[in-house]
Amino acid sequence: MKALAAALALASAAPLAAQDLPAWRAVDASTGQIEDLAELEQLARDFPDSVSMRTRLLNAQLSAQQGEAALVSLSWLAERGHVFSERARAQIANLIGEAHAAQARELLLPGAKVVTASEVAATVPAEAGLVESVVTPVPDEVFLVTSITEQTVYLRSPDGSWMRGDIAGANDLSGIAADNVRNLGWIASGNLDGSEEPDQGQSGLIRKVASRAETVMLTAPDGVTLSDLAVGPDGAVYASDPMGGGIYTVASEAKQITELIAPGTFRSPQGLAVSDDGKRLYVSDYRYGLAMVDLVTGKTARLASDTIAALDGIDGLWLHGNELIAVQNGTSPMRITAFALSEDGSRITGYRLLEQAHPEWTEPLGGSIAGDALYYVATGQWDRYDKGALREGMAAIPTVIRKLPLAPR
Repeated sequence: MKALAAALALASAAPLAAQDLPAWRAVDASTGQIEDLAELEQLARDFPDSVSMRTRLLNAQLSAQQGEAALVSLSWLAERGHVFSERARAQIANLIGEAHAAQARELLLPGAKVVTASEVAATVPAEAGLVESVVTPVPDEVFLVTSITEQTVYLRSPDGSWMRGDIAGANDLSGIAADNVRNLGWIASGNLDGSEEPDQGQSGLIRKVASRAETVMLTAPDGVTLSDLAVGPDGAVYASDPMGGGIYTVASEAKQITELIAPGTFRSPQGLAVSDDGKRLYVSDYRYGLAMVDLVTGKTARLASDTIAALDGIDGLWLHGNELIAVQNGTSPMRITAFALSEDGSRITGYRLLEQAHPEWTEPLGGSIAGDALYYVATGQWDRYDKGALREGMAAIPTVIRKLPLAPR
């Protein structure tokens, strides 16, 4: 019973006042190598909304033959809609022990509930290769997508035709964001797919000034590979390095990218979103959950939740009204979620499941919000490529861009 009581303590947390923001524990590659049960229990306390963290703890509990504690973890996962593979379900029922097998089977969800609400907005031709993200300057008419493998952008005009737009010095192109106030476009460039060509392009940010048809390449700090982007109300751009774990920024007219959050703070930061007042940056760490950076003080805190929800596995992240819109392609099943924020933006108070286990998805990836809709890549092709080249027996497929209605702001 002591093990059960300890596990229950891990699964529950009293709501905190807005001023008592929970600290963000720095994580890196070594954090993912932790196997000691006591240390994993502490990690579960430090990241109480991470499915990835809870499944690691479950595996350790099963290995230690802590059946009662494993049941609590299974209940925690079931409450957040986690679905194990058929093979994993059979293994868990065997490993947990005969005394707990029947209860375990009841907690293992048999499959994912399918939720669909989007429609096809555009289809990118297969020659664009591995498409990572999309913006739509003229919603439903003009689309601009980035390609990792082709190291270029593709533009769809209102007549439906696609045109390639090469950028001198570009590497793999990933995150893309528009600053409509200043008529600027931003694109992240860097070796994200591990390709080994001798003449790699530059790593950094591409700033496009539409009014002057001008393109400027800003070089990233040494060893930094930028990916997801967000633009603040003052025009400052924020970029995440999913490999090094840092966050970087540059002013709208500046020429130098500077470090905002040091590498090693996050394991794999992905999507970013800036509060409307420009004082807070929301960061998704793919394995550990959501964080907030106070852009006034520079302090980082964990974004806690007053509701039962999974906050990890988030690739794309955007702010729409008082909700964070999240593409969770690292959860099982994959889903798109709207997380409601408290009035001061310091906590999650609820969520809406927008889409889940869409039968026409391969892997939802990046995108952007225009009006009251999310436009996103629905047929990601990362599984088809290795180090920038198609895997043996694989062929590129057209990339589908879908339009998902959101509630009005």
